[in-house]
Amino acid sequence: MALWKHHMPAGMFLRSPFSASHIADPHGKLSLDAYLAERGNHLPNPIPLDRFIKYGDWYQQKAVPNLDTRNIRRVESAPKGFQLTTDDGEILNSRRVVVAAGPGPFAWRPPEFKDLPASLASHSSDHSDLSRFSGKRVLVVGAGQSALENGALLRESGANVDVIVRSSNIHWLRWKGRLSHVLPLGRLLYSPRDVGPAGVSQLIARPDLFRKLPRKFQDWASQRSVHPAGAIWLIDRLKDVPLRTCLGVSSAAPVAGQLRVRLTDGTEGMFDHIMFATGFKVDLAKYSFLESQLLRSIDQVEGYPRLKTGLECSVPGLHFLGAPSGWSFGPVARFVSGTFYSPNALTRTIAAAN
Repeated sequence: MALWKHHMPAGMFLRSPFSASHIADPHGKLSLDAYLAERGNHLPNPIPLDRFIKYGDWYQQKAVPNLDTRNIRRVESAPKGFQLTTDDGEILNSRRVVVAAGPGPFAWRPPEFKDLPASLASHSSDHSDLSRFSGKRVLVVGAGQSALENGALLRESGANVDVIVRSSNIHWLRWKGRLSHVLPLGRLLYSPRDVGPAGVSQLIARPDLFRKLPRKFQDWASQRSVHPAGAIWLIDRLKDVPLRTCLGVSSAAPVAGQLRVRLTDGTEGMFDHIMFATGFKVDLAKYSFLESQLLRSIDQVEGYPRLKTGLECSVPGLHFLGAPSGWSFGPVARFVSGTFYSPNALTRTIAAAN
């Protein structure tokens, strides 16, 4: 839960509905419903981030109470599998390694702004507390849920905030919410996994089928499924936030502790901070614990590992779950709702091999 705990802003709500926010388990005993039944309370809609984190901690205590919380500093090939080095120097050996390290290292921002100091420019995942921006003028760049929700939270924290979007309009998830509640039409068009547009959602919810479809269709469907969009419950919260479309950042330069920002329409402005809510881009090289020779041995497609049955890469015994599995098994594998599939596929493969 580290990404949720340390890299998401306090006050955030999940965009995913209740049905798509369960962490799967073999017997269905660790669902959100089970958590609420044990705690004897209810959960608001949308789900608050802090409540989801508490659910995740509860799940961990139930499923793996004796968790080893050390970080793995290095993973490399060994004669009988892999050698792992912990951050305190212990050497471990294993025939298999399952990498489920999350998307945190894949935070992406335009490379032309990489040299701006962290005090003036950041990625949206760099902040868990936005109160530091109270009284500051902040420019948020992005068109998705992260950009829009950060814009609302910054405004509510006392910042003077502007949100700029490259596209000509902002996509709000109006019809998805409405249609998903019209039964049985909603169930026919949308999978409860809540990933993808109408109809396509049902294919994406079946990773073994989805990966057999033509690659061109997979790429199109994946792009449509993670297309930047905002939940409709953000609209009212953004009524006092300027949302400016057809705009990008041409240049940004530090000037006397601020940033002089030039936009693509030729206008300029002074800002105390620029926040890039520009998403995540998978690149296995960003997993610093993967030793360079091992990394080169992994067959990759644009930074993603090419995975086979059981989410195993080209290096036997090395598996990737979560965001890195998205190219091979579709976008549902990137989300919490995808936990219904990936661990089961993994354990079936390991059991069959033994």
